[in-house]
Amino acid sequence: MKRQFDVEKSINISPHGDHVLIASIFLLTGVGLVILYSSSYAFGERFFGNGHYFIFRQFFLALAGLLAFFIASRINLDRIRKLIKPLIAITALLCVLTLIPGIGVSKNGASRWIRLGSWTFQSSELVKMILPLYLAHIFDKKRDNLDSFRSGILPPVMITAMFFILIYLQNNFATAVFIAINALVIFFLAGVRLRYFFAAIVMLLPLSGLLVLTKEHRLRRLISFIRPDWEPQGAGYQVRSSILSIMSGGFWGKGIGQGTRKIASVPEVHSDFIFASFSEESGFLGILLFFALFAVFAVQGYRGALRTDSFFKRLLCCGLLTMILSQALLNIAVVSGSVPATGIPLPFFSAGGSSLATTLFMAGLIVNVSRQRGGNVYVR
Repeated sequence: MKRQFDVEKSINISPHGDHVLIASIFLLTGVGLVILYSSSYAFGERFFGNGHYFIFRQFFLALAGLLAFFIASRINLDRIRKLIKPLIAITALLCVLTLIPGIGVSKNGASRWIRLGSWTFQSSELVKMILPLYLAHIFDKKRDNLDSFRSGILPPVMITAMFFILIYLQNNFATAVFIAINALVIFFLAGVRLRYFFAAIVMLLPLSGLLVLTKEHRLRRLISFIRPDWEPQGAGYQVRSSILSIMSGGFWGKGIGQGTRKIASVPEVHSDFIFASFSEESGFLGILLFFALFAVFAVQGYRGALRTDSFFKRLLCCGLLTMILSQALLNIAVVSGSVPATGIPLPFFSAGGSSLATTLFMAGLIVNVSRQRGGNVYVR
């Protein structure tokens, strides 16, 4: 049976959106800034001679992100659909620019950033927003033609594969796989036949294994995950230090600003491993608060998606929500040693203006959909 969302009656538009959803977004942003300041002060003082280095940059980018949030929450989503093709082309071009010497910025063998004066921009963060937007548009447009692989399934597969390849060429395998998996979630929600997923799994599993084996650092991370004591001072050091930091927080935590392991024990503690610093300082109670905020964000966001009468908007909202939530879960899984280490930032928390600004714009689009209220929802 074909899977799709439907609503029984028309809906009303709320001028302000879901206040609980908006409050959860603002709280996540605010808590993220506080934890970033605490976790990055020592690093900024040591390497930049300024303990406020990261928080100043993040704060100004948060302001830009909040402006983007406001615009996204009020913009006419149907008008955005007319710009899908230019947005796809611009995003692909930005991904290509990271590979050009003099324009792209390399770090640790990865070319993921574009130099913009004293700032850098990570184009793969833009893909996390543009690809769900495109997929929601194309599946709504081809909603009655999904049985045809050539005309209904092939176009979104090719765009997804294009972005996968471009991000992989940046030596960003984890993000490429992450985006591809989230794209498959949208394929599923759109009602694509299960036989296509089985075919994709048969092709992608061997390919993914081959890609892992072609890079030494990926293989070392995998071995270190399987055998944590294999290289405790090498590939496994960061995750082991992170786990010890989480455990040291206990039930109550050491207090915001009082953590000690962030000073030298956990590399990149202000970035991809910021959850370790947060856990040490806030303890188990802080972790509960963290998951509670994300749970409210998820529940209210998905409720808003199911209340709209537009298949495009429902698919877009669910795709963006899943992208943000799965990224948070993946980051925590890495930091806690539950999956092999990857370079995935924690939404709303990790240092990096590209991630924060893009996440806030995505959150604005989610709030935009939530402004539509009413209607009884069922799934068939």
